[in-house]
Amino acid sequence: MPADLVCIAAIKGAHGVKGEARVKSFTAKPEDCCAYGPWRDEAGNVLLTPLRCRKAGDDLVVAFRETLQREAVADMRGTKVYVRRTDLPEPDADEFYMTDLIGLSAGDEAGTDVGRVVAVQNFGAGDLLEIENTDGRFYLAFTRDTVPVVDITAGRVVIRLPEEDDDEADKPSAG
Repeated sequence: MPADLVCIAAIKGAHGVKGEARVKSFTAKPEDCCAYGPWRDEAGNVLLTPLRCRKAGDDLVVAFRETLQREAVADMRGTKVYVRRTDLPEPDADEFYMTDLIGLSAGDEAGTDVGRVVAVQNFGAGDLLEIENTDGRFYLAFTRDTVPVVDITAGRVVIRLPEEDDDEADKPSAG
């Protein structure tokens, strides 16, 4: 997958008989995913061009510039939709896109290098930075407490690792 692609939505299936799709948006404002385009597949090829969209519960119903049959849209169920990073508006000075975090160096407040951000994950309980170093990979909750500084321009994040509880380390394991 090209590095400049950002996943903004997923096609959930067909809606009606006019070639519209039910879409799950991953953008802050769901309707915004229809403003960026064209939509691309994970290889960067143009997939669809959104023409208009409307809310339908937690999803969107999207009509496309391309003429599609219901069956063609139904076959796209589960397809992730991407746009080029350059198609997104520039964030405000104190904002950033999660994709901009990938590749940043991660260091502690004393300036010691801890690793590099390789992914931003969310398994349902909040955003996590996946950080890789010579010992492997670990996850760190992406909160202001654990990541007090994000400096995209400098290419780094400052992280606070959780302190180990000495009492817990001294307890014998059950078994």
